[in-house]
Amino acid sequence: MSLATRTVRIGSSHGLHARPAKLFAQAAKDAGVPVTIAKDSGAATNAASILGVISLGLDYGDYVTLTVDGGDAETILDRLADLLTTDHDAA
Repeated sequence: MSLATRTVRIGSSHGLHARPAKLFAQAAKDAGVPVTIAKDSGAATNAASILGVISLGLDYGDYVTLTVDGGDAETILDRLADLLTTDHDAA
């Protein structure tokens, strides 16, 4: 098992509202290993919980730290980071 972390910047121009939060939380759940997300240096929450993710109140440009515990952590981080840095609100 491996533990990996990565800090990324939120790319959706309207922040991580319901639709992108749902996509992210589902991908975290599908990873099959524990994944957490934390805003700045705040407390980490379960990334597979859409309510937990939305409760972070993530806006465009906010920094979050992802932590993956197990599996192919770097590959999972790549996938999740891509979801967070993409502007899901682009026309």
